[in-house]
Amino acid sequence: MRRDRKAKIIATLGPATSSSETIERLWDAGTDVFRMNFSHGAQEDHRNRLYHIRRLQKRIGRPIGVLLDLQGPKLRVGQLDGGEVELTAGSEFRLQLDKGTGDANWAPLPHPEIFAALKPGMTLLLDDGKLRLEVIHCTDSQAVTKVLVGGTLRDRKGVNVPGAVLPISPITEKDRKDLEFGLDLGVDWVAFSFVQRPEDLVEARKLVDGRALIMSKIEKPAAVDCLDEIVRLSDSVMVARGDLGVEMPPQEVPRRQKQIIQACRAAGTPVVVATQMLESMISAPAPTRAEASDVATAIYDGADAVMLSAETAMGDYPIEAAHMMDRIISSTENDPLYSRLVHATTVALQPTRSDAIAAACAQTAATLSANAIVCYTMSGATAQRVARERPDAPILVLTAENNTAQRLTLLWGAHCVHTADVQNTKEMVEKARRIAVEQGFTDGPGTTLVITAGVPFGTSGSTNMLRVTALEEES
Repeated sequence: MRRDRKAKIIATLGPATSSSETIERLWDAGTDVFRMNFSHGAQEDHRNRLYHIRRLQKRIGRPIGVLLDLQGPKLRVGQLDGGEVELTAGSEFRLQLDKGTGDANWAPLPHPEIFAALKPGMTLLLDDGKLRLEVIHCTDSQAVTKVLVGGTLRDRKGVNVPGAVLPISPITEKDRKDLEFGLDLGVDWVAFSFVQRPEDLVEARKLVDGRALIMSKIEKPAAVDCLDEIVRLSDSVMVARGDLGVEMPPQEVPRRQKQIIQACRAAGTPVVVATQMLESMISAPAPTRAEASDVATAIYDGADAVMLSAETAMGDYPIEAAHMMDRIISSTENDPLYSRLVHATTVALQPTRSDAIAAACAQTAATLSANAIVCYTMSGATAQRVARERPDAPILVLTAENNTAQRLTLLWGAHCVHTADVQNTKEMVEKARRIAVEQGFTDGPGTTLVITAGVPFGTSGSTNMLRVTALEEES
């Protein structure tokens, strides 16, 4: 099945979408990559979902991407007397490094790394920012705060410390177990939560060890401060607007989203926009107009993919949500304004043969109104460079590596086919023509294809050839 759009859809699987039938319906509705959220569900649940995905992939003969999203560290208050306490604005409230049961005057906070980062004047956010505290005085085991915004504080609610870089690894013991489990299953991407600094990705890459690609979730202001370096060290980036919107004022999120997308576009790093995109469709069969506009904005900005979370994991209308996102993307990309906005971002090329060939492919395809750009690739780097140019022509990716085909399902404009490698230029052209016809990229005689590959064939990182071919009458 060839998608009639360039941007991709990631759908989260959960209780509402665990059966083989529902997963297939999500695929038919437009899903390109399935997300397994390890913040919820048992490992066996995720194993069963991945089994259904791979069985579907084998049956339809199309690569399907799988994203493992690790939970990351969860910073929470401890237990409270009666399960909840009421905080009054203007009152004093203590947080202590204690395992006891809190009351109306204090709450246990069993995270020494938070106390290590606190300073007077800092703001603490509880329960996704519903309650706000200002630090008056702090030590390495206690913080005396003033309640700025009060309300009901319940057991185990989350704690955010905006503006602070916490001395904590983004990878917990649970994450390590889930990561090894997922890598053994054969996931394509691993999303790391709570990335704050480039050093976090060094640890992540050692653990993954090349068995999957790494997606950094930008959900901390500290990560935005060193964005270019994090982008450089990541295989892709997610604009995780949920926690990001808690850690910074809501009015800051739209411009930060654009900043992150622009940084990823400049680097040629795939970027995903996530969280609350069609939130109302958890319980309604249609989104709000504002939600439709939100999805379209991410597409106009040039995002590689947009993501559905609770809408498909636990919502009442998961298939309808995927259908709706597919229609919004298609409608946006068919707008003449879309091409102008996407190409308004200029990408600085590196002085390499690969970048030169990729740019030439896009320009040649535009000049000749080519039906497709055909990329022969081993690692996926060639296709990624071509996609960075956001060509008007679709990108037909041919690779002998099944892992590469599955991973590139996230990439803007890429239609991936797993096929045997070629041995010479003649075979390269003939195979490109044949598969382009089979996959629906041609419209009869006169069809033009722009082909890029590397010689010697089958060698990663050797992109050095551009070839233009047309399907003649006898073809």
